[in-house]
Amino acid sequence: MPDNLIKRVCRLTALPLTGQTLTHVIPNQLEFDVAAVTSLGDNVFVLRTMNQQIEVYDAVSCKLQRHITVHGLSDYSITYGLAACAHNKCLYVSDWNNYIHRVKLRFGNATKKWSVGRDPRGLSVNKEHNVVVACYGANKLQEYTTDGSLAREICLQAGVTSPWHAVQLSSGDYVVSLYTSQGVVSVVGVDGQVRRSQTSDKAQYAASLAVTKKDYILVADCGNNRILSVNCSLSSVQELALPVDGGIQCPWNLCLDELRGGLYVGEYGGSYRVLVFDNVIV
Repeated sequence: MPDNLIKRVCRLTALPLTGQTLTHVIPNQLEFDVAAVTSLGDNVFVLRTMNQQIEVYDAVSCKLQRHITVHGLSDYSITYGLAACAHNKCLYVSDWNNYIHRVKLRFGNATKKWSVGRDPRGLSVNKEHNVVVACYGANKLQEYTTDGSLAREICLQAGVTSPWHAVQLSSGDYVVSLYTSQGVVSVVGVDGQVRRSQTSDKAQYAASLAVTKKDYILVADCGNNRILSVNCSLSSVQELALPVDGGIQCPWNLCLDELRGGLYVGEYGGSYRVLVFDNVIV
């Protein structure tokens, strides 16, 4: 790592939130783990591994409404990323066969796919309404327009490996989770250089991220069955005190609905649930 890399190791405290509650539990429908979860408008979308269909739930009642079939996504493919774009009214799905699938919700769920870098994992949509792909095997971030044209490619600096999810901050930099035994979260510039990096006490395998409008970062620490809150300078790390009997089991996916003050947590272990929390304000 270069000398100017700021690396922080922070002790954890429980983050006192007021009135947060577990309001719904979306149960396992197909006996497969939750690969990804996202929301758009009045709908919550859940994707499970080894399945072509996206489950669509009502955001208020959390009742199953319908399924969307992603044509071209193999039944045997493992998917890790799902993102929604309100501007383009579409969903993006990552396919470990090195494709991104787009589902146009306005046009009869029409699908389109294009090839991307090796081992695509988490997806997000940035302020230009482009889809950001964390290419785990290629150690790079790729940004595509909704039509599949490559708009930007960010090759991560030497020594930064295993990017799992990337979300653009208001500064234009990207916060990136690195799926390693140390659970690293880094902020990188568009040049791929690390601006700052953080490793919390005993964190393991940072997976999905969610970023608030104030640039607070939520991290799924699936190795320790908890959700962390990190400020954008990476100087403060706190554990969200979310009320779940028996605890969260291998949190893999996060989706933040700030309009409703809701947080969706998808589990990759245990009962493979989607936990829905209200009044989560960071």
